[in-house]
Amino acid sequence: MNSDKITRIVLLLVSVLILVIAAGMVFSLVDGAIPAFQKFGLKFIFSNNWDPTQGRENYGALPFIAGTLITSVLALLIAFPLSFSTSLFLGEYFKKTRIAKVVSTMVDLLAGIPSIVYGLWGFYTLRPIMIKFGIGDQGFGIFTASLILAIMIIPYATSLSNEIISMVPADLKEAAYSLGATRLEVIATVTVPAARSGIVAGYILAFGRAIGETMAVTMLIGNSNVIPKSIFDTGNSMASLIANQFGEADGLKLSALIAIGLILFILTGIINSIGKFIIKKMS
Repeated sequence: MNSDKITRIVLLLVSVLILVIAAGMVFSLVDGAIPAFQKFGLKFIFSNNWDPTQGRENYGALPFIAGTLITSVLALLIAFPLSFSTSLFLGEYFKKTRIAKVVSTMVDLLAGIPSIVYGLWGFYTLRPIMIKFGIGDQGFGIFTASLILAIMIIPYATSLSNEIISMVPADLKEAAYSLGATRLEVIATVTVPAARSGIVAGYILAFGRAIGETMAVTMLIGNSNVIPKSIFDTGNSMASLIANQFGEADGLKLSALIAIGLILFILTGIINSIGKFIIKKMS
């Protein structure tokens, strides 16, 4: 058996292993969620009642789905102008300069910081600022959690966008300059259109990270099991709820938490599929 055939077999086995692991995850989540869906049906997804009291247990996922989507979308809206501007700074205006290298190094460093560190920083620095301005309940709330999420995904989105922008062929930009285009015109008509599919992919990945974030959100969102009426109210996310209550859960409550994990898994898959579709259309 030659080395090429061995390599192909090894790669095939690894690929099959990944599929088996993914299938095992789905099976475990579905199996654990069945009791909750048998008890509440699809009302589980649309109900806003979360009552773990013995004898009158009632569980609904809507407050946590809403909290997850609101914080993630708001974080992305806050992060986009900052991260996109920084990526243009690094990939266009100050490309290969000393200051760009310093900023790029700091961006990579911030991208690797554990989420719990961001959560601690937000709790002891960002939360007092929110209290001073009267935002949220004792500084906790959707807006505070979204801010810390935005700060977390800015380095991630910036790094990906910078890489894509830097890969735009130089001859395309030089052709535009030769026709008398300004730097801004080159960016708007050449760089961004050429890199847009990669930029969109970067922000979709950043959005996916925001949706699944746990500890930083848990420390700042307020952990209220209600649908927030505004971005300044307290709320809860799916990941935060699971982190807070999974350790002490059993029976129907445990099944409800696993069902929320399944919904989070499906939601992430849907977002990734939408992102792939958008990228395919834009390519």
